[in-house]
Amino acid sequence: MQQMNKKHLDIAYFLSFCIEQYKKAKHLSGAETAEVFGRYGVLEYLEENFDALHSQSCQWILEDIEEFINQKKGEAA
Repeated sequence: MQQMNKKHLDIAYFLSFCIEQYKKAKHLSGAETAEVFGRYGVLEYLEENFDALHSQSCQWILEDIEEFINQKKGEAA
């Protein structure tokens, strides 16, 4: 049980880190970032791929988020 809680906490910290880094990189407010992430399912994507993503560089993660959002935009078009 303790191990499960630690992983959930690690994921929560990772999601928070990604939100803050994306917000800073894109010069968005917290509300704007939440809206973009919500519209395209970014948090779900990051959580589902936590094991692969959390050890990557900040720049790599931001590029991956951008690629994911652009892919979702293309699917919606």
